Amino acid sequence: MNDPGVRDVVVGLGGVPNGFTRQTGFDITVASEVMAVLCLAADLDDLRHRLGNIVIGYRRDRGPVTCRDIGADGAMTVLLKDAMQPNLVQTLEHTPAFVHGGPFANIAHGCNSVIATRTALALADFVVTEAGFGADLGAEKFFDIKCRKAGLAPAAAVVVATVRALKMNGGVARADLGRENVSAVAEGCANLGRHITNVRAFGVPVVVAINHFASDTAAEIAAVKDYVAQVGAEAILCRHWAEGSAGIVELAER
Repeated sequence: MNDPGVRDVVVGLGGVPNGFTRQTGFDITVASEVMAVLCLAADLDDLRHRLGNIVIGYRRDRGPVTCRDIGADGAMTVLLKDAMQPNLVQTLEHTPAFVHGGPFANIAHGCNSVIATRTALALADFVVTEAGFGADLGAEKFFDIKCRKAGLAPAAAVVVATVRALKMNGGVARADLGRENVSAVAEGCANLGRHITNVRAFGVPVVVAINHFASDTAAEIAAVKDYVAQVGAEAILCRHWAEGSAGIVELAER
């Protein structure tokens, strides 16, 4: 539940029994079941059911106390009824996109809402969605949790890699990432290989997108492509950050 008004509050206004008057606030964080519940809910009824299952404490007999037990599930659903509607935005090239939900993959499942994905699938021929925090966390939770709960069946997966990250995995210090180091890229590719293996375990074809940086050299890019080819996949250089959709056409056509 996100109310920015409680970030900065004054308490203790009721006199001596209520303590000293002081300025304080609440820290609003994504580390909450509510965001994950909203993103997995199929509709308002499902949202209320899932919110009601949240455990907020335990009785003396160690039995769980849920939001439903204290009658909070209905009020929570009402507060979130507008948040259940996906936000329709557009890219600089006027491509429609849904931005809806943000459960972090380190404390939740790291995917956007089921409602947004299903809506997009009903409106478009192709839908691309993101699962955060790498193939060893976000992607696995996408397949194991979101796809399983929502009955989704992805046709393919894109593993995004950068030359800079591979060099860091190869032992290069952050301050030196702008310098060419083909051997470090080659050594760091073992990390990329593990991500490819992880995603393949879910039975979908994998393609690697090399997110290009201006400091990347032709030799470093070639090292990544060669390694990916050796493990039976394809790596495609992507310059969408600079060229927009024109810089990623090759990946889209795969």
